Amino acid sequence: MVPTVPSPRRPLDTGHSSDFGHPSHASRAVRHWYENELGWPTVPGTPVDLPTGLRFDVLDVPVEAGYAALRHLGPGSPVAVRADRMRILVAAGSADELPGLLDWLEWGALALDLRAIGEGGRIEAPLPPGALAPGTSRLAGTPVHVPAPTPVPVDMSVKTSMDTAVDDSQGAAVWLRPPEPGCEVEPSLPTLSALGGGVGGAPDLVRLVDTLATECHRIRLRRSCAQPLALS
Repeated sequence: MVPTVPSPRRPLDTGHSSDFGHPSHASRAVRHWYENELGWPTVPGTPVDLPTGLRFDVLDVPVEAGYAALRHLGPGSPVAVRADRMRILVAAGSADELPGLLDWLEWGALALDLRAIGEGGRIEAPLPPGALAPGTSRLAGTPVHVPAPTPVPVDMSVKTSMDTAVDDSQGAAVWLRPPEPGCEVEPSLPTLSALGGGVGGAPDLVRLVDTLATECHRIRLRRSCAQPLALS
């Protein structure tokens, strides 16, 4: 069951947003934001990672496939991007459900670029809103304004606006839809219990996975068609 009382939080640091831009303060500031502002656990060590399987699991997909599925998410569902990958937060336990769900949707027999990270896993902590991207003067926290990328050839030689934003961050993960401090994240996450219209308006994991699988398959087909024909 989801706890109704947030996890204990550390005393507030005396630092400020500019701490994110200083290499010696960056990890401390990132960890502070997750643990004190969100009440999320972090994994000890540097860089800061977030454990999966506790408050959420993660679906890791190509950015192009992820954008096509955003319509199935509620406004408070957190989504992050890193390079050409999108990470969609889903309800804890969803990673274990994914293989059976794909089989039920008749996608199980295909090799899809769709990965679930659940209990015992971790992801890189995306830069908090207002953080300076490493080695730049660019602030994270406004990724919601980054337009969706247009499909590109398999060689990825054509750069898109999303590619440019990621290059500015030197590959750091950033929030496309950041979590809201002071709000419990669990009610906003896609879950199987929302099938057919779940309690509290939680997004439906089935529709989300079906759309992601469809888009991943389309990407796979485009890449197959783009491959040069083998000489006989």
